[in-house]
Amino acid sequence: MASILTAPTPFLLSKPSHPLLFPRVLSSPPLRRGSAVGRPRSPFRLRGVRRKASALPTRRSRGRRCCGEPRSCPSTPSPWFPSLSSENVDFDDETKLLKNQVGSAAAYLQTGLFFGKRYLVLLAASALVITWLNLSNDVYDFDTGADRDKKESVVNIIGSRTVTQIAAYICLALGFMGIVWAFAEARDTRFLLLITYAIICGYVYQCPPFRLSYQGLGEPLCFAAFGPFATTAFYFSNSSKNLLSGTGLLPLTRTVLSASVLVGLTTTLILFCSHFHQVVRIGTEAGSRIVKFGVTSLYVLLLVFGLSKALPSTCVFLCALTAPMGKLVADFVEQNHNDNIKIFMAKYYCVRLHAIFGAALAFGLFLGRRGITG
Repeated sequence: MASILTAPTPFLLSKPSHPLLFPRVLSSPPLRRGSAVGRPRSPFRLRGVRRKASALPTRRSRGRRCCGEPRSCPSTPSPWFPSLSSENVDFDDETKLLKNQVGSAAAYLQTGLFFGKRYLVLLAASALVITWLNLSNDVYDFDTGADRDKKESVVNIIGSRTVTQIAAYICLALGFMGIVWAFAEARDTRFLLLITYAIICGYVYQCPPFRLSYQGLGEPLCFAAFGPFATTAFYFSNSSKNLLSGTGLLPLTRTVLSASVLVGLTTTLILFCSHFHQVVRIGTEAGSRIVKFGVTSLYVLLLVFGLSKALPSTCVFLCALTAPMGKLVADFVEQNHNDNIKIFMAKYYCVRLHAIFGAALAFGLFLGRRGITG
């Protein structure tokens, strides 16, 4: 009787992420050192092999015990709220740019002033802080074993956890130095406090002993960090003692708060769709409805902010032009939510929406100052 060799079927790892949405599906495990090249490994042998402490449990232990600890183990996330998986999410250049861009545009609308050097320094500082966020996330995922087979993990690429962690802290230190320099220029304590709150959100989201992403707080933390905290902070970074008002401090306005909410929402959509292919418990169809609700809410809020005069009409008009991209995101997820391969592209469609929506928002604020109200 001819035997048929089949490749090991994919198995689930209880990755430190929220089981409601994002149990991670991985491909077949790689060959161990010393294994014969090309020899298929039986998936049944894994169940009888004692795994290392850093490795994660197999499907049999998912949802029961994690790493030999009871249900309260930090690697077992809360089952009540959807959260962003602690898997490393590389924030794109648009994400680094737009919160600074929109905050500075809101300040320009208020004062007519733009500080180019300060803008560039804060842009570099923001990139360094986000690099720290990504690198340290790789380090902690390496510690839990979640990135054991992840080729793009920086720890796996470099081959050293220590070097990666040191590089992460260097990026954070350099980024914070740029932030302190901008604070010395702006002399607005609110800027320093808000940007610190944003960094703290990133820390408690992923770093021990907090790792609040396990408790279903991933998306709320990212919304707060990139939206109201960071965007408003960059708005306050444009304070100056040379302002015509004589006070040197920018007022907190409905405009910047409204803009920060929109930036936070588009960023959260990116993070949610980054792991949409891992939606399991609530079902991918329900997940697609969440994306559709998020996109719809974005444009409803835009209209509300416009009608209430919180945003200039130029912002409403230009951002409304991005609606086809928003519809593309919602339709793509709705049509491909069951396809684990195609749905991976949802993140990149969200990045495009985030980029063009943020650019339209910033340009609308600029035109509002120039007296072009549409």
